[in-house]
Amino acid sequence: MPELVPPATRFVPLPDGFAMKRGGALHGARIAYEAFGRPSAARDNVVLLMPGLSPSAHAASHPDDPTPGWWEPMLGPGRPIDTDRWHVICVNALGGCRGSTGPSSVDPRSGRPYRLDFPELSMEDIADAAAFTVRALGFDRLACVVGASMGGMGALSLLARHADLARGLINISSAVHSLPFSIGIRSLQREAIRSDPSWDRGRYGEGGYPERGMLTARKLGMLSYRSAQEWDSRFGRSPLARDRRAEGEPFGMEFAVEGYLEHQAHRFVNAFDPNSYLYLSRCMDWFDLADSGGGSVDEALRRLRVEKALVMGVATDILFPLHQQRQIAEGLALSGADVEFLPLESREGHDSFLIDTARFGPPVAKFLTSL
Repeated sequence: MPELVPPATRFVPLPDGFAMKRGGALHGARIAYEAFGRPSAARDNVVLLMPGLSPSAHAASHPDDPTPGWWEPMLGPGRPIDTDRWHVICVNALGGCRGSTGPSSVDPRSGRPYRLDFPELSMEDIADAAAFTVRALGFDRLACVVGASMGGMGALSLLARHADLARGLINISSAVHSLPFSIGIRSLQREAIRSDPSWDRGRYGEGGYPERGMLTARKLGMLSYRSAQEWDSRFGRSPLARDRRAEGEPFGMEFAVEGYLEHQAHRFVNAFDPNSYLYLSRCMDWFDLADSGGGSVDEALRRLRVEKALVMGVATDILFPLHQQRQIAEGLALSGADVEFLPLESREGHDSFLIDTARFGPPVAKFLTSL
């Protein structure tokens, strides 16, 4: 499938032969980014935003692209990440399908999409590509790096591999490594995609797309992104409207929650490349901050050199439980950083940082003001 790139996205070419941690190298690769706000004369107001698995670099609307971004309520003039003060660079992860080079990109050596010939992807590769992008744009030091979910893993990896690149960190609903539950969920998502005959070992093209596998994978993801409390309060045991039921279909959808999952999954499937989903999902499972320099996770966190950090999460997150954010905060505190750990009450689970701006916004704004 073709890459789906927002219209105002810009690009930074990576060095030819960009080396990947697990072997192989990329030629003619690029990173997609969008920029918001203006750099100060001293160039000391730059914030790097590292998104989760599926978002593009279009985090918010701006004059070159007025369509709402994936973090619209949080980013912009007068918003918690205030672009009247901060120059924000949002990167699309290496391996994605929103403009950065990934499995759906054309391999210049063959003239065909990489597909499964794309090198094995690690969080360290994503971090190195983001760090190169920042420096290529002329910034040697960031005021802050902000990472949520997978982006929070990338932010930790970036700080571990590029010491002194940022003086501040906001880490939201993330972890130093994945736990068995989240690995298991993502494994089932990958199995659903790979089991779809249309996946064809990653060789799907214009004549086919593993839609059923992607629908199932997305539904599993949606279940893990929200909390049981939210599902219960939103849907309870409400039946699906009769006009949405497939009459005569054995074991078809009957409940409102099933209809919601189906609708949300259909919105996603043709807007994301299945092979990118597989690569990014697996790199989250592989990531372990302890690999950044040997030793334990606590030792790795102690080696990170940031002056201030804000670490946030919610108790209803089953994908990245709150104790994982506490672990990050405690480890960073041992490094000598000024760390605030902020557990929040929100029923939306892992997706709270995307939805519950009323809770997440003020602490983010306050922290950035303190830098």
